[in-house]
Amino acid sequence: MGKRKSTTRKPQKKLKQKLDKSFACLFCNHEGTVSVKLNHEDKVGDLSCTACGVTFQNKINALSEAVDVYSDWVDACEAANKKAALEDDDEFDD
Repeated sequence: MGKRKSTTRKPQKKLKQKLDKSFACLFCNHEGTVSVKLNHEDKVGDLSCTACGVTFQNKINALSEAVDVYSDWVDACEAANKKAALEDDDEFDD
């Protein structure tokens, strides 16, 4: 008598994580009101809030996703806040 043939298991597919397409607004603090539209032909990412109407545009490349445009917007807001804080400190020193 021969032994039983073992069955081979097929490798399981790795599930790709889906990235968010709507985000929280930094100015009005509404959840899910910021939407990002990517125009790969013109290489521009448009971000807009439906609640307060704030908009932002950024250059994108072929690998850019919506979260990349949102993170660039957050970085630009932080840089503007730091610059404004430094200018305010200079006014008080005079």
